Amino acid sequence: MKELLLIAIGAALINNVVLSQFLGLCPFLGVSKKIKTAAGMGAAVIFVITIASAVTSLLYDGILLRFDLEYMKTILFILVIAALVQLVEMALKKMSPALYSALGVYLPLITTNCAVLGIALTNVQNGYGLLTGVVNGFATAVGFAISIVILAGIRERMEHSNIPKAFQGMPIVLIAAGLMAIAFSGFAGLQIGG
Repeated sequence: MKELLLIAIGAALINNVVLSQFLGLCPFLGVSKKIKTAAGMGAAVIFVITIASAVTSLLYDGILLRFDLEYMKTILFILVIAALVQLVEMALKKMSPALYSALGVYLPLITTNCAVLGIALTNVQNGYGLLTGVVNGFATAVGFAISIVILAGIRERMEHSNIPKAFQGMPIVLIAAGLMAIAFSGFAGLQIGG
């Protein structure tokens, strides 16, 4: 149990997928204009990464390893992720049309979000089993959601700030993201237990 907790905290805070590994920057920067859309994207990514971690683990252990087809993992993982994103897209279109419209092109881009594929591959490379892989995937996605919601909050506050013309728009957003990465690096010294 302690090992799972360490993996979860490490994935969400210490090795944050966006601020430490720099994966998933496209939706991080593109959908973080409003807290509501950022939270929606965070929830969609949590769902996709968690389910993708479980499904890819089962397929890798059950099929690829059994039949000595490990070299097919990237292609198989991309297919699984694409199918899951289609499922999320259809569900959001039916249950929350406003959020579906707000996410726009960024929702299908979860398919190409390197964070989703990166976590599935990391789980395999680290030799994580089903439970450990799902915990790592879920915690990583929660870390992504935390990051994107924080950046959205900062961006909403910056709308009312007097920012020099040279820094307006994406430059100040990148500076804010960089400062967040520095702040999150402080979690590297986190000690759990004795």
